[in-house]
Amino acid sequence: MTETVGQSGHTIVLAQQTHDEATQIVAGTEAPSVQHEAGHGAFPPFNTATFPGQLLWLAIFFALLLWLMKSVALPRVQNILEGRADRISSDLAEANRLKNETDAAIESYEKALAAARAEAGRIAGEMHERIAREAEEKRRQLESELNAKLADADRQIAASKAAALSNVRGIAVEAGSAIVERLTGKAPARPEIEQAVDASLAA
Repeated sequence: MTETVGQSGHTIVLAQQTHDEATQIVAGTEAPSVQHEAGHGAFPPFNTATFPGQLLWLAIFFALLLWLMKSVALPRVQNILEGRADRISSDLAEANRLKNETDAAIESYEKALAAARAEAGRIAGEMHERIAREAEEKRRQLESELNAKLADADRQIAASKAAALSNVRGIAVEAGSAIVERLTGKAPARPEIEQAVDASLAA
């Protein structure tokens, strides 16, 4: 240790430390820092000294999470589920309504189709009966016309036959009279020749 007197009259004490004392001081000051670093080297969640605080904060955050779930998340989820259920119920009701309308439309269509078929059958029956009546009337009319034409033809044939027969009779009478006169040299009586010709034509 050394003492020195300054210009102001004060005494200044200068301390000298030996190498061993410096080593002890350095060793004494460095040991706590090394121990401090060794104490803080573990991962904080795995540090057993902080377990009570961690459990407390875990309980606090868990309770807060439950409160948030109960007051915020769960009502929203419930509202969403209720809205979905309402929408599904509404969609099902609309689907049932449309199904009922479709069934009613199909039933009405089937009834209209059955009525149309019945009407078509009735009209077809009436047309068939009318056509049959008209055809029968035309057939009868044609038969009447044909019968009239056949009767007229028969009359014409009979008249022609009668005319032809009368001509043949006259010719036969003339021819017979001429033949008898040529053979006998005497003209026969006309009534006799006509009687003979009539008997020949009748046979």
